[in-house]
Amino acid sequence: MLQSVNFYISLHAKSISTDYYILIERKAKSFLGSTKILRNLIWVDSFLRENGEFELVFREQIYEIRERELQNTLLYSLGAEPSCLRFRTNAGFMECEESYYVVDDDKNVLRWEAGKRRKLWLPDGVQDGEVVELHDLWQNGSDGLPFRSAFKDVIFRRSGSLDIERPLGIIQNKLDQEDSVLVHFKIFCPNIEDEALIYVIGSSMKLGHWKVQDGLKLKYAGESIWHADCVMQKEDFPIKYRYGKYGKGGNFSIENGPNRELFVGLSTSQPRYILLSDGLMREMPWRGAGVAIPMFSVRSEADLGVGEFIDLKLLVDWAVESGFHLVQLLPINDTSVHGMWWDSYPYSSLSVFALHPLYLRVQALSGKIPEDIKKEIQRAREQLDGKDVDYEATMATKLSIAKKIFSLEKDLILNSSSFQKFLSENEDWLKPYAAFCFLRDFFETSDHSQWGRFSHYSRNKLEKLVSKDSVHYDIISFHYYIQFHLHLQLSEAAEYARKKGVVFKGDLPIGVDRNSVDTWVYPNLFRMNTSTGAPPDYFDKNGQNWGFPTYNWEEMSKDNYAWWRARLTQMAKYFTAYRIDHILGFFRIWELPEHAMTGLVGKFRPSIPLSQEELEREGIWDFDRLSLPYIRQEFLEDKFGASWTFVASNFMNEYEKQQFEFKEDCNTEKKIASKLKECAESSLLLDSEDKIRRSLFDLLQNIVLIRDPDDARKFYPRFNLEDTSSFKDLDDHSKNVLKRLYYDYYFHRQESLWRQNALETLPALLNSSDMLACGEDLGLIPSCVHPVMQELGLIGLRIQRMPSEPGLEFGIPSQYSYMTVCAPSCHDCSTLRAWWEEDDERRRRFFKTVMGSDKLPPSLCVPEIVYFILRQHVEAPSMWAIFPLQNCRSLIYPWPTPINQKNLWKHFFLAIYMNTTARIKLELMFGSRSV
Repeated sequence: MLQSVNFYISLHAKSISTDYYILIERKAKSFLGSTKILRNLIWVDSFLRENGEFELVFREQIYEIRERELQNTLLYSLGAEPSCLRFRTNAGFMECEESYYVVDDDKNVLRWEAGKRRKLWLPDGVQDGEVVELHDLWQNGSDGLPFRSAFKDVIFRRSGSLDIERPLGIIQNKLDQEDSVLVHFKIFCPNIEDEALIYVIGSSMKLGHWKVQDGLKLKYAGESIWHADCVMQKEDFPIKYRYGKYGKGGNFSIENGPNRELFVGLSTSQPRYILLSDGLMREMPWRGAGVAIPMFSVRSEADLGVGEFIDLKLLVDWAVESGFHLVQLLPINDTSVHGMWWDSYPYSSLSVFALHPLYLRVQALSGKIPEDIKKEIQRAREQLDGKDVDYEATMATKLSIAKKIFSLEKDLILNSSSFQKFLSENEDWLKPYAAFCFLRDFFETSDHSQWGRFSHYSRNKLEKLVSKDSVHYDIISFHYYIQFHLHLQLSEAAEYARKKGVVFKGDLPIGVDRNSVDTWVYPNLFRMNTSTGAPPDYFDKNGQNWGFPTYNWEEMSKDNYAWWRARLTQMAKYFTAYRIDHILGFFRIWELPEHAMTGLVGKFRPSIPLSQEELEREGIWDFDRLSLPYIRQEFLEDKFGASWTFVASNFMNEYEKQQFEFKEDCNTEKKIASKLKECAESSLLLDSEDKIRRSLFDLLQNIVLIRDPDDARKFYPRFNLEDTSSFKDLDDHSKNVLKRLYYDYYFHRQESLWRQNALETLPALLNSSDMLACGEDLGLIPSCVHPVMQELGLIGLRIQRMPSEPGLEFGIPSQYSYMTVCAPSCHDCSTLRAWWEEDDERRRRFFKTVMGSDKLPPSLCVPEIVYFILRQHVEAPSMWAIFPLQNCRSLIYPWPTPINQKNLWKHFFLAIYMNTTARIKLELMFGSRSV
């Protein structure tokens, strides 16, 4: 019986430092049919550990291999590049799956390969004790992208299926000569046309002496793998070769790059089998264009006041005609927290699983809608067909009509097999969601702290509430019914897009609303006494406060981020790509106290604070002076003029002569806002409420250090501390010390911690689905972010007006890397037209530095300007060029009005009414980008 085979493994990993170990993990099926986990730990750059020993990890046992045995255990490449690691291991399996990891001395995983586990089959006819060489390539993050669903299920989707074949191997090619070697060629080629073939040609006779007609034809092995066996003679080596495609039209295209080379002589004895795993075929990287639009803006003649999921099919048709391969949407989850138009903001979700009822097509709920309801729908369509979306009226109308249809067919639908299947597959989130909606409406608030005995979620209470025997079951089941039909309608549109070759790209918001289903059911996963935001950046010089609670990552890690994994699994039912909103938050988040209203006085979490001991060593000791608002009488006089005494008497205490502090009832931003409102209602204010509030906030934020609320001996530098009068009044020594500590805190000391945090959290998202992941990496970007994103195969975002490179005012699309999405603007900044027309000086600088003209630029964003900018992005090296639809419309005629920030989420664009001229221009520009 075959007991073991000597495997010599050659791993080419140019991106791996030689300071660590390589861990090979196998899930192997042995000769006897049992399955076991095998781990080999290999030291990369030296034969020996410092203690003169080498460790081989097998299951839970560690076998020590002494120095005299190392020559037979770890063999280095002879004459090959240093990035090639070679060693021998004893194989006792017929087939296995394996992965490579980089680990440190303590066996902590530092890096892992991208993509799925490798599959390895033992060659037919291997005899006991024979030598098999395995040549592997380390799989970088970008190597796994073609196997994400956006590509394998959409872009590279084949009209037919390929038959899987195994090479005949030694059944035909017997190793009948002593110096014969069987070489197993294997290549990944996910992008291949119907009826095309893969060949390997090379310098040996068996590979056709570089002639295609005499080359070795590969067979399809499934999962984009092509392979073939070929018997070579020892004198054939070294062999040079390359892979190529032979199209059905007779065209042969050979892969890019230099020739591949194969040597023998890795092992001390002649190998009989060489298994090549040559990674991806080297082709020109695929590039495509897409369009971004809010779901509520995808309008059609059939919708009721707002874009609906079924309208996406029309948008897909338009995208195909215009040469686009991707449609990107804003978040589509339910945001019904307040029951008013505030809920139109799509990034504050009531549930990260439930879809928004706003996008339901009520006409599609039933094939037997009574005539009176049909007439009601038609009247509503006419009334709500306005310039902007009337969020409140549309929601009320749709839910009212849906309830009428539900009452007519609830028994039929709720007892159907399709509904029962939907309920069974989604009950973990659907039941709490339906219960939450009922309780929200019953108590007339989504603030679950006001729900009495239901304030704290209980599974037992939930099951009683949603039971079929419950008196409230009709209301509960109505929410099931709405989600069921939303699922059907979005699934229909998603499948339509897949068949048409259009990627649906969703949006993963960084936060959830404080009063949401998720914070009710999983309060332990959120830090409810905090708020999420962003430090000052391009978007807001005062920082941002989004109001979402921050995540309790420590608690989330206990079940391997199950909430995140479930969230991504749900999203993957409809999307094949997604945007990770504020990906910087997975490295560190800007955390603010819950009582803050602005985003300036926050701190990064996690981060290494400044300790009191550290500051004292530097001669910093007056911590109250640095961490409490620094308010002098002259500041009050300067900000409030003659009314400073009124402000001081109502909001301040004078604790020393001309030195003030805030009173207890107004020592936070929310307290100040509340007290100002009371004063305004009593007509006590001598100036505008907004102006006084801004000035008081400035004084409250006039600090240099932020004291940790949980540890009074830890401090965080206030962002832009040099801009404060508190800092300017310090002595020179304190200024110099605090400036140095400030830059160290924000730009140096956290890098390793933030990298480690991202490598702990982000893989949970990436491994939860096959969707293509794109990260929104705008803002204050730590230096560790881009290397980690590249390592994990995450695609970045490049907005021309917000370059990530320091010292640049405008990005240069021709210099973007392939692993990016490029765009002239995005949803949370002004449109291209508005941006061009709102600032004369900036427009002149752009016209000169980017467009290369010293002439006076046109004041209006004429189509020629738009065409130039869009063309820049189309020709950029980025994988995707994605354009907000308004930018494309500007090619034809002016955008009617600038964005109204107070009603940011109301505007729509009738996508399917793009005229013929627009389609022709777009097709000329984008149709050729798929390369």
